[in-house]
Amino acid sequence: MEALKKNPAWKGRRGPVVLVIMDGVGYGKYKEGDAVADSKMYSLTALTEKNPHTKLKAHGKAVGLPSDEDMGNSEVGHNAMGCGRVFNQGAALVTKSIESGAMFEGEAWKEVVSGVKNSNATLHFLGLFSDGNVHSHMNHLKAMITHAKKEGVKRVRIHTLFDGRDVGETSALEYIDPFEDFLKELRDSNFDAKIGSGGGRMWITMDRYGADWSMVDRGWQTHVLGTARQFASAREAVETYRKEKPGVIDQDLKEFVVAEGGKPIGTIEDGDSVIYFNFRGDRALEITAAFEEDNFNKFDRKRRPKICYAGMMEYDGDLHVPKRYLVNPPSIDRTMGEYLAASGVRTLAISETQKYGHVTYFFNGNRTGKFDEKLEDYVEIKSDVIPFEQRPWMKCAEITDRVMEAIGSGKYDYIRLNYPNGDMVGHTGVYQAVICSMEAMDIQLGRLVKAVTEAGAVMIITADHGNSDDMYEHKKDTAEVLRKADGSPKSKTSHSLNPVPCIIYDPEYKGEYPNDPKEGSLNEGLGISSIAATCMHLLGFIPPGDYDKSILKI
Repeated sequence: MEALKKNPAWKGRRGPVVLVIMDGVGYGKYKEGDAVADSKMYSLTALTEKNPHTKLKAHGKAVGLPSDEDMGNSEVGHNAMGCGRVFNQGAALVTKSIESGAMFEGEAWKEVVSGVKNSNATLHFLGLFSDGNVHSHMNHLKAMITHAKKEGVKRVRIHTLFDGRDVGETSALEYIDPFEDFLKELRDSNFDAKIGSGGGRMWITMDRYGADWSMVDRGWQTHVLGTARQFASAREAVETYRKEKPGVIDQDLKEFVVAEGGKPIGTIEDGDSVIYFNFRGDRALEITAAFEEDNFNKFDRKRRPKICYAGMMEYDGDLHVPKRYLVNPPSIDRTMGEYLAASGVRTLAISETQKYGHVTYFFNGNRTGKFDEKLEDYVEIKSDVIPFEQRPWMKCAEITDRVMEAIGSGKYDYIRLNYPNGDMVGHTGVYQAVICSMEAMDIQLGRLVKAVTEAGAVMIITADHGNSDDMYEHKKDTAEVLRKADGSPKSKTSHSLNPVPCIIYDPEYKGEYPNDPKEGSLNEGLGISSIAATCMHLLGFIPPGDYDKSILKI
């Protein structure tokens, strides 16, 4: 990797370039339900009013997703910001592979299917049970089940992780009922396909970054061993849990197994095959480790069946996890991090556990580890293991403490940080908690402004996608809020399709670019992939020619 060329026109700054990613903070389309606008964001408001700013696209084709109806997410958002270009992402790659038939011609699919056909065993599908298109899509699952039947697989079991996060918070039955009809149409004397187990995504299986391994333990006990509470159907499980705990949303539903005659119908046994059909990697690595690792010590597996396991995609390209996967991930090269390391830039990347992998792994193009151990420091602040609506401020103060120290130390040229509040608390659907999370984060932005000013640094404030800006379900294409039976707004827990901020705070501005607070002083109509070139410009470099253009008019 060659070093970046210096920009002779850039006069430089005393302090570092600080990239602040406010996860899940966008510009709301509707007044009602926009918790960002509804919060007392004094620091963010002042930054916007007094400095050049613009709106960036953070969803759909702007981040490599199939269409502009697809919401952005933290994975693709950090990919785009970190690599400076747009690559086709997981959902698009999987859809293309299925439609072309390439998936079913691949060696991984053939191994998974031949194993169960030869031993008359069961093919299991485990993953997020929705069409949110952030971690998975129902259409992918249906296509694979249909093709498995065509190839002679005789028994299929589906292990459903309910969403309520990237889709409606209580929409589980809207997926279960038509899916049960789909399975019923497929079933015949030679093909048996049924839901075997399930539970909420934030209760079982889908932990990430080692935040709460007990979730994965519960998932293992449920999907593999079948030791969870028994029900006659997935519908019965959902209805029962909702009656027992009114107000519970899908992502928090307890684990269950479907049983017949007192016996679970979907345990995973020797000779079976398992496909984890999520295409996104962060919430796939831990359950994959439980299936694949010989020296596994995170919990007692009790029984580890001898199976053929495959992920939808390669979840970690450096560690080559999983060993077997159905679709090749995007090959992201020449990321900003790699260029900066080659150019001698001293870098700090920091967040708390929930987004630590995003400012490191995803930002670096799905790459584990550092480009240069001497130049890069990565800091993880441990997240609370508790529902985020109970600690909506999360670790934003602790992150800020470390960043302020780093800014003043003179040790770094470039610092990137992620405040998870707007996304993680936004996903809870608890409006009051989101307001609290926004105002807590805003206090920290104010602290950063002081540190940046004192150090003569420059700060870019942006986001990876929207979420907290759209907290209520609205009638399609209108401002009318959908309401529950009691008249209260129906909470929305998924990401939004709204643009996100980009604000340049440059207290020692030297005239290198238009610096009028009014919109128009920055390049407009861009996506968040333009963040990379912008950071390079502010660091005094000329960005690579094929990077998406900088937000600055230089």
